[in-house]
Amino acid sequence: MKYLAFAAGVLSVSAAWADTPELTVYTYDSFVADWGPGPAIEEAFEATCACDLKFVAAGDGAALLARIKLEGARSDADIVLGLDTNLTQAARETDLFAPHGMVVDYDLPIPMSDPLFVAYDWGYFAFVHNADLDAPSNFRALGESDLKIVIQDPRSSTPGLGLLMWVKAAYGDEAPTIWEGLADNVLTVTKGWSEAYGLFLEGEADMVLSYTTSPAYHLIAEDDASKKAAAFEEGHYMQIEVAGKLASSDQPELADQFLEFMVTDAFQSVIPTTNWMYPAVTPEDGLPEGFETLITPRNALLVTAEDAPAIRDEALAEWLDALSQ
Repeated sequence: MKYLAFAAGVLSVSAAWADTPELTVYTYDSFVADWGPGPAIEEAFEATCACDLKFVAAGDGAALLARIKLEGARSDADIVLGLDTNLTQAARETDLFAPHGMVVDYDLPIPMSDPLFVAYDWGYFAFVHNADLDAPSNFRALGESDLKIVIQDPRSSTPGLGLLMWVKAAYGDEAPTIWEGLADNVLTVTKGWSEAYGLFLEGEADMVLSYTTSPAYHLIAEDDASKKAAAFEEGHYMQIEVAGKLASSDQPELADQFLEFMVTDAFQSVIPTTNWMYPAVTPEDGLPEGFETLITPRNALLVTAEDAPAIRDEALAEWLDALSQ
């Protein structure tokens, strides 16, 4: 009798679990790391949604889009989180994303209103180095130095693509010359951000392509002020990260609920000390102590989402040509 009662209990629990809706979010690797925002956001959202939030790490940002293009309407993803404005036009042209219908009062440096994509954080790309390094103050000086840098592949990584756009936005037709100067500074090109930053922390390179906010991690989480971001005179390229809902989602209402959750304080307050970026909507308690020590670029550079695909193709060809010499 006890066995039958136990079996009935197991069946009841299994049935309840089977009825729990699942929301699948494709995102980049560092988002789901133990130290990333994923665990805290999963716990906070599941406390409100009566659902199972499942994050799937699918490589860096550009690799995310490539996977969605490959899977098409057959994708298991309900949400893609981790594209940026350099990729939104290409994502839009897939016709795989559905409108979100939201109006958000962002705290971004520029106005943003996109019917398909919701911003959740932003930042500026920068080369991070040890504080005792006499860092260059522009790309020309970096190219003339003997410093070794680690960068990311623009075909798989949003930071890697951001670097191409940064050089192109700052130098225009002179970009090929800049890359010719930088070619012998590039120690290696990694698939994603995590691998590159790991190599830098292991002492393999003098500088790594990351963000102006990266030193905040070392300062706040490790009480370590030994890392700095180099301020470049040309200005710094901005990244705005976004998420979008797949039109093929079998959980469209739950997906909408998650997008709305992304701009709440429960989500946004997690971003500064887990994703180490600026939140798209300033948390009620403001930014954590330590963020006031970060450099603020004099010039913010950004190519419009509409212009990004054409500039990307030109910049990628220039980059490949310089690094293949």
